[in-house]
Amino acid sequence: MDTKPAVCLLSGGLDSATCLAYARREGFACYALSFDYGQRHRIELESAAKLAAILCAAQHVIMPIDLRVFGGSALTADIDVPKDGLFKQGIPITYVPARNTVFLSFALAWAEVLNASDIFIGVNAIDYSGYPDCRPEFIRAFEHMANLATKAGVESRTKISVHTPLITLSKSEIVKLAHELRVDFKITHSCYDPDEQGRACGLCDSCRLRLKGFEEAGVADPIAYRHADL
Repeated sequence: MDTKPAVCLLSGGLDSATCLAYARREGFACYALSFDYGQRHRIELESAAKLAAILCAAQHVIMPIDLRVFGGSALTADIDVPKDGLFKQGIPITYVPARNTVFLSFALAWAEVLNASDIFIGVNAIDYSGYPDCRPEFIRAFEHMANLATKAGVESRTKISVHTPLITLSKSEIVKLAHELRVDFKITHSCYDPDEQGRACGLCDSCRLRLKGFEEAGVADPIAYRHADL
């Protein structure tokens, strides 16, 4: 039997790497899709390329879409990345407007060309920054839309399923799953505001969540942080 194709969103971070490794373990031929969207932490794309190769993606595409045109986020505009601790009220300024909707739409287009029924995305709704497009209800709504909006769906050639294997896991559980799947943690990049050498700041939401996950999982985080005490 031929291996089923799946489109897997791959940022280069811990969660997306774990999601890709999970999809590979489940027997999918994974077509990895990354985005060069004008993010300040563009170094993550180097991690994505290495991960796609190591995890044996069938193909890896880096799609250029410049969301700096709109701005509105500390990741795509001249706005400081917050570094004052986790769990503040409201949606943080690191939220990129409609990012996952945009990314999933491109994934859907590629899936239709590949005649694939499966899309994987490493969103998480437990230990996360509160982004609205990481919630289960958003994923369900997108999946419903996907099956209405495509030729393949209307003709019943495919029924799109959006897989979110990490969505109900804590960050420590994600670290443990990644360890089980033999993800190379050294390659992954999570920081929103790395320095010119690519070292993580250790203070942004993404770094804090990562550090918390590794600590609670009892696993050493091998990446370099700018601060000597991290």
